[in-house]
Amino acid sequence: MMGRVCRTPRASYHMAPDTAAFGVVLEKSSTSTFETDALLVAMLRVHDRVSDLIFSPGRVPQVQIHGELISLKGQALRPLTADDTRRIAADLIGNNKQAITTLREQGSCDVSYGVSGLARFRVNVFIQRGSCAVVMRVIPTAVPTLASLGLPADLKKVASLRDGIVLVTGPRNSGKSSTLAALLDCINGERVCHIITVEDPIEFLHNHKKATVHQRELHSDTTSIPLGLRAAMRQAPDVILVSELRERDSVEMAVEAAESGHLVFSSLNAPDQAKAVARMVGFFASADQESVRGRLARNLRNLISQRLLPRKDASGRVAVVDVLKINSQSGKAAAENIFCSEFEETRRNPESLEPIDAAIAELVRSGQVDFDAAIAHASDPARLSLVLGHRASQ
Repeated sequence: MMGRVCRTPRASYHMAPDTAAFGVVLEKSSTSTFETDALLVAMLRVHDRVSDLIFSPGRVPQVQIHGELISLKGQALRPLTADDTRRIAADLIGNNKQAITTLREQGSCDVSYGVSGLARFRVNVFIQRGSCAVVMRVIPTAVPTLASLGLPADLKKVASLRDGIVLVTGPRNSGKSSTLAALLDCINGERVCHIITVEDPIEFLHNHKKATVHQRELHSDTTSIPLGLRAAMRQAPDVILVSELRERDSVEMAVEAAESGHLVFSSLNAPDQAKAVARMVGFFASADQESVRGRLARNLRNLISQRLLPRKDASGRVAVVDVLKINSQSGKAAAENIFCSEFEETRRNPESLEPIDAAIAELVRSGQVDFDAAIAHASDPARLSLVLGHRASQ
């Protein structure tokens, strides 16, 4: 299917034995060009926690591990040329004509890609300085569980919800897609129901368990997220997942689906719950915003805010999560960017913290996260610094 091309590696790469986790050697190459799938395999093998692969003209291939960007080393590795990155992009896009058109007209496109038997990727190809660059997010082959992500076990209760919106918020690269996949898997394993997803692109592949799961990908299976959502409401779903709410029409359709009795899951890039609601409301014209606030207040069920912080021992990252369960009062307050009396108390008392900062403080006290990392990821660095007994970094 277009956008989901799988190929078998054709060249022989292996890790360089003397360069630890970040060296790659090309064996017996008779050409100066990189073969895409073989290069992807080699890059994945440098470390078991590679999260992103980056290809940019003038740079050797790079990987991101625990949030740190690292340039690879190796006898055959050289800075990529514009022709190299253009060819890599062409290999990844394959025969996806919609993606080609989007890249040409808008300067970037998203596709999914797989290396058979090894990994799947969420791929963004974009034009910069007249040449192609590529960023690839590694998608684990197994659908994660709440426990494997370090998320609160009581999040499993969302599987019992019957309608409304469950929204996962957080900054880029905070694990929102993984959390959505884990929540959907809870429902898949516990309820006999029909689940439809509309994704850009499809990341985790969900097998049928108790639920019947249909996954649709933007461009390959539907021309837009709003159209995919509108169609989904005619396809007898109990649960709808849309990968991200990015603009007005997607929010409108998600709210409409919730109002008509569906359970809707989605994500939105925002640092916390209040800013997520403010961003959704901001998609609409001023004259419509009061009505939208009311609709969100009536239909939001859970607002989940999360961040990933690097562990002090450099063994990976740890999740901090704040779950706001919405009722009619707190839902309306959140929609107006006010966390009721608790939020006002936090503002008045300089020794108290917002919930997610309180969770970060506990990680510092338990020795899992160092002070500098905590301050860098805090909602209110100055207050967290005060509570932890340090001066905020100048």
